[in-house]
Amino acid sequence: MNLFQPERGYRYNSDTLLLYDFISSFAPKGEILDVGCGCGILGLLLKRDFPHVKMHLLDIQELNCTIAHANAEQNGIAIASVTCNDFLKTKFEHKWDMIVSNPPFYHKGGEKSEDTALSLSRHSSALPFEAFASKVTKTLSNRGYFCFCYDAKQLDHLMASLLSNGLNVENICFVHPKEEKEASLVLIRARKNSKALCKVHPPLFIYKDEVFSERVQAIFKQSQTQSVTWQN
Repeated sequence: MNLFQPERGYRYNSDTLLLYDFISSFAPKGEILDVGCGCGILGLLLKRDFPHVKMHLLDIQELNCTIAHANAEQNGIAIASVTCNDFLKTKFEHKWDMIVSNPPFYHKGGEKSEDTALSLSRHSSALPFEAFASKVTKTLSNRGYFCFCYDAKQLDHLMASLLSNGLNVENICFVHPKEEKEASLVLIRARKNSKALCKVHPPLFIYKDEVFSERVQAIFKQSQTQSVTWQN
């Protein structure tokens, strides 16, 4: 799948591909909203592999929405809608069966980019997680799912915010750069009004012996994405 990306600004990375694989393992269905869709990669991959879902894309940046729409068209993927708006301020006409997101998660102590587009895409101040979780639970259908990735070091804050908003973590997977390194990313599937125990998946290691692990190579092969510089 060829994907336009801006020459400058935020460009998707392996985090989104790992999240795509994680979500795919649960065979998503129903109406799905991709929050902070960027170039559309996550929603487009899920729609490509699960054509029965009804996929909606949303991003606060107009350029991202333009590129996401173009990516859907050039890859022949039918997207239900592409909305340019702030998720926290958007009023939806119906509830979602699933909300997916690779949200900005650089913490408040981190250095902000002077590039406004990069800051919106990367820094948690653009979408504070407590407010994000509150809006998610209000816009999910009963027993709907919230699937996302985040900085593993902020797990305590994530869990507190999710539970206080009626979102129970049913699945969690920690991503490590290498076996001997601590987790850098966490993949989470939470469910509204659920009381199920949490399943902790085997850890995912990015590298083994200085090359991508077999698991990660398989994910990259399945995604089959190729970046193309956006010229318009």
